[in-house]
Amino acid sequence: MSFYTSFAMRLFGQTAENISLYFADLRNDLKRAKMRLSLQEYLSLSILTSVIIFLFELPLLAFILAFFLKSFLFSFITSFTISIFLTVLFFLAHINYPKVMINERSKQIENDLPFATLYLSTLSGSKLSLNRIFNIFAKFGKYGEITDEINRITKDMHVFGIDVNTALERAVERSPSKNFKELLWGILSVSRSGGNLDKYLKEKSKSLIAEHRRRLFEFSHQLIIFIEVYLTAIVLGAIFFTILTSIMGGVAGASSDIVVVQFLLIFIFIPGVSAAFVVLVKSAIPGGE
Repeated sequence: MSFYTSFAMRLFGQTAENISLYFADLRNDLKRAKMRLSLQEYLSLSILTSVIIFLFELPLLAFILAFFLKSFLFSFITSFTISIFLTVLFFLAHINYPKVMINERSKQIENDLPFATLYLSTLSGSKLSLNRIFNIFAKFGKYGEITDEINRITKDMHVFGIDVNTALERAVERSPSKNFKELLWGILSVSRSGGNLDKYLKEKSKSLIAEHRRRLFEFSHQLIIFIEVYLTAIVLGAIFFTILTSIMGGVAGASSDIVVVQFLLIFIFIPGVSAAFVVLVKSAIPGGE
């Protein structure tokens, strides 16, 4: 536990324990987000950070408003209200931050899952035991979050002495990805029933690869639409606007104002929109970058 966390626990540990009943889902979110904090610790951190932000922004806002409004009482009341609102907003954002981490982990797992399942299918074809399959995957698999999850399964078995079925159950509980949960549940069901794991993983890998191909096909069509919108609305629109404003500036004689508008358009608006377009495309790519 870091000094900041221990300090937060000393100040707001009891308060966090009292309100923890209202944040029951947060406990599981912390596990799935791989945040090694208890619910009480995380709530204490949220409260302490929110209080620090409130104490910092209240005098700052009061000083700025008093400087412009020339009224200390009105500035203080306004800054106090704004500070309370921003503090509550930050607290809620901090509480929901694990969900952001879960979504990011889930996306990474979904991107690698078809290929990781294919690798598991190849290992199972060698008729190794499930324990041995997980050990080899954890050691040689290069699939990011999936490898980390399989590594945690092997640690549960070897360090804590948990059997493979119980380790799979624990992995299902902490997994952020729905498809990965289904895969683990399927492996668990086959393990308990004594079914053919090789056949199950082969069929599962085929379905996941087919789904991945479908996502790539859909993305290719989306990318065509994105490019057409970008070229038509941004590039051609900017060129047309530049030409039109140049003509109007020459006729009306307001050339200095037109130059400022054109400068903002060319050097600020277009680069900003282009950067946003790149981020949008990268976030939509199936399988990551």
